[in-house]
Amino acid sequence: MSVSNQPGGEPAAQLGLVKIAHDEEEAARQAQASREAADTVMKAFGGVRGMIDMTLPGLVFIVTYNITHKVPAAAWAALGLSALFVVARLLKRETVQHAFSGVFGVAIGAWISMKTGKAENFYLPGLLWNVGYCVGLAVSALVRWPLIGIMLGPVTGEMFTWRKQNPGRLAAYTKATWAWVLIMGIKPLILFPLYFTHNVNLLGWLKVALGIPPLLLAMYVTWQILLKAPPPIKAQLDDEPAEEHPAGGPSAGV
Repeated sequence: MSVSNQPGGEPAAQLGLVKIAHDEEEAARQAQASREAADTVMKAFGGVRGMIDMTLPGLVFIVTYNITHKVPAAAWAALGLSALFVVARLLKRETVQHAFSGVFGVAIGAWISMKTGKAENFYLPGLLWNVGYCVGLAVSALVRWPLIGIMLGPVTGEMFTWRKQNPGRLAAYTKATWAWVLIMGIKPLILFPLYFTHNVNLLGWLKVALGIPPLLLAMYVTWQILLKAPPPIKAQLDDEPAEEHPAGGPSAGV
């Protein structure tokens, strides 16, 4: 006997179809929320403009040094460019976070290189920062406060809900953080031995060459990991009414 001929068969079948449609809609919604959260990776790290702000001063330094063979001239050229980036962002009313961090690093490198008279010392603060950054990433993953989650949480709107309420995202952020350790650790492994050879040209050009590609690779790997992660649970602010989560999963607002 067919389902439609049984008592209540047709309503039951309709309810089944409605549930399937609802489940598919919910799965699509969560997939979209995961994609939107993954797409915040580039924004969190300053985007293309942020990468340019970090890379060009080093390029200007090595080019100016090759032309003038004077450490102060090269240092001031790099520092001046970093300052211009900050001014340009201020005039356009853009965020200056990455530009300021760039000018700070360049200023320290310029001061050390001029103080010691050694051009390779312009790159020393950046190399030490790379090592410290990788160590910090590794420690954060080990203590279950992965740094990538700390950075992306405010951008996605989830803040730190991933720590206790969303174990799938905690696992994803931990995995992404270890990926950053491995990828970004390539730079100091290559550049530190060169620093001790005092080969300024090779050090400078490789520093520029290794500026953007590893960063792009780390962001792409993070994006791929977060695409497969559960959607973020939006943090509930004290002055906001509680949201009602649809059946089948938590809020995935970004």
